[in-house]
Amino acid sequence: MLVHGDNIAQKELNVESGSKNEKLLKAIRTKYDEWRKANETLIGPTVEYTDNDHAIIEKRTCLLNEYKDFIDQQVYAEAFDSRSNLHSSVLEEFVYYLFRDLVSSISSNALIGKSHAYKDIFYSSLSFLDMVKSPCFHIEKKDHDFVIGVDITATFKCRGENSEQIENLQIPAVAIECKTYLDKTMLEGASNAAAQLLAVNPNALYIVLSEWLKLTDDVNLKKYKVDQIYVLRKQKNTDRKFRFLPTYQKNPIYSDVVEHLFNTVRQHLTSTWSNTNVNGLNRGYLL
Repeated sequence: MLVHGDNIAQKELNVESGSKNEKLLKAIRTKYDEWRKANETLIGPTVEYTDNDHAIIEKRTCLLNEYKDFIDQQVYAEAFDSRSNLHSSVLEEFVYYLFRDLVSSISSNALIGKSHAYKDIFYSSLSFLDMVKSPCFHIEKKDHDFVIGVDITATFKCRGENSEQIENLQIPAVAIECKTYLDKTMLEGASNAAAQLLAVNPNALYIVLSEWLKLTDDVNLKKYKVDQIYVLRKQKNTDRKFRFLPTYQKNPIYSDVVEHLFNTVRQHLTSTWSNTNVNGLNRGYLL
């Protein structure tokens, strides 16, 4: 769940003693522990709407901006490039803090955090005789940056046979893809993942969350299968080297965008998903 903290810990295990990166990691560790403790101390919002929800989300966003301003400094960006996932994992951990209390106030057994979720199932029996004796199938899974859902343990066996196959199935109700910036290739990948998820759970919500946007007006957003795209800084992307120039004006992460994200997810998790064919027939329209 604390994917950014795990990333730091892994780097601390492998860093060369006395190196520049070791000193940098010590500074990051201090700031990270402060950020984590502040988020863990701050409670809410939960499933119940309160007058304090806005202030709590503003505070979480303020804490995120402070930590991001620190870790996004040039010295850390150059020491740990994008392949290390150090910077990108911050957003993944932030959404955990944002939704942690909401999810726990609904169910203590819910799945929350990074997920290796169910995608598809296919059979690989050697023969029909083999097929009727044991459930010889494979579960195809898909990694998601962040999900809220259910963790199911299922036992499969063929009728009249003793051979069993036990599988763990993680089914998202909400999936969030976290990006530093969003370009067309990334959006196409997210759209494909959303379509695969909806085939498993038609009631799922798929969201793309990014800091910056790298799309032109020539991109038709309506054709993609994602439910919503959030650009936290309300700003177009620029090459990282330009972000370190004194003249570059970096927008903060806006709390009103975070609040819209939170309320969208809370509304989805607390609504009745009554979209059966029978309900549609009663209305006279099915979709």
